[in-house]
Amino acid sequence: MKRRDFVAASAIGAAGMVTTSGLAQTNTVEKDFELKNNINHSVCQWCFGDIPLEDFLKELNTLGIKAIDLIGPKDWPLLKKYDIHCSMCNGAEISLTEGWNDPKYHEQLIKQYTDIIPQVAEAGYTNLICFSGNRRGMNDYVGLQNCVDGLSKIIPLAEEHGVVIQMELFNQVNHPDYMCDNSLWGIELCKHLGSENFKLLYDIYHMQIQEGDIIRSIQNYHPYFGHYHTAGVPGRNEIDETQELYYPAIMKAILDTGFKGYVAQEFIVTWEDKIAALKDAFLRCDV
Repeated sequence: MKRRDFVAASAIGAAGMVTTSGLAQTNTVEKDFELKNNINHSVCQWCFGDIPLEDFLKELNTLGIKAIDLIGPKDWPLLKKYDIHCSMCNGAEISLTEGWNDPKYHEQLIKQYTDIIPQVAEAGYTNLICFSGNRRGMNDYVGLQNCVDGLSKIIPLAEEHGVVIQMELFNQVNHPDYMCDNSLWGIELCKHLGSENFKLLYDIYHMQIQEGDIIRSIQNYHPYFGHYHTAGVPGRNEIDETQELYYPAIMKAILDTGFKGYVAQEFIVTWEDKIAALKDAFLRCDV
């Protein structure tokens, strides 16, 4: 199952649980939409999948947003047409559940990443996503070593081409059995690989559910985090007052680390005006 299908399916029930008041929808979007851009803003296209990609890119141009997440090689020419950067590439992975922790997938994964890494670099991009896969009864230490064994086969190529392989962290509520489900396991994998071309995609929504203490984690472990995703908790919806995270403080903590990468919005939209919801999220994160 592909990432967008898997995540969207898991979010169907949760999306309906969150209601957004009229006040929450208007209290920030009434402001003039002018960004400081201290944060490098991006957005995950799959969350707005009912808007044709080209139309969505036009909207991003209008907003002055320069990047988009989770786009594969076939759509990169369209991004180039609208001068939108792909801040997190995909297309080399098998699935969230079939990943680097299982040696039976290594041959296929090595082939696919070996093929796409040079394409990412040639297109002028940097980040390429990967997944640990599910445990299926596997010990976490065994799975970690399996990831090291497999990923070490492609890291030299990533280093050669200046591409950063990024493994995303997920929670166990939405993605039961996924192995890379906590910061410390992911950090241990980074340490074993010992390369600046392997980082963690720190999904704030997932890690709030799984372990909390978001700002302290960013402060303590930011050298291992190469990219950030957002969404509201609970529900994975808008990052407004209907949820528990205070994103301005989180963004300030990210800025204080000297982070120069991208923060991508990845929430399931409940507002009728989807672009207004996106604008609201950008403004809340634009510290």
